[in-house]
Amino acid sequence: MSNNLGILDRTLRIASGMLLLSLAAPGTIGSWGYVGVLGLLTGVAGGCPLYSLLGLDTR
Repeated sequence: MSNNLGILDRTLRIASGMLLLSLAAPGTIGSWGYVGVLGLLTGVAGGCPLYSLLGLDTR
């Protein structure tokens, strides 16, 4: 997977992923909050498979 995320996009994905996970762990928002793992992983990796499929690039 190639890098296709810019700095702002990566920062927002990491921050929102961490927020969702921190709220899901104690059960505050339910188990759907574990979807934050996806944002966290794509933000850390710097690439989004969906962006690749759609031909988007925020770098």
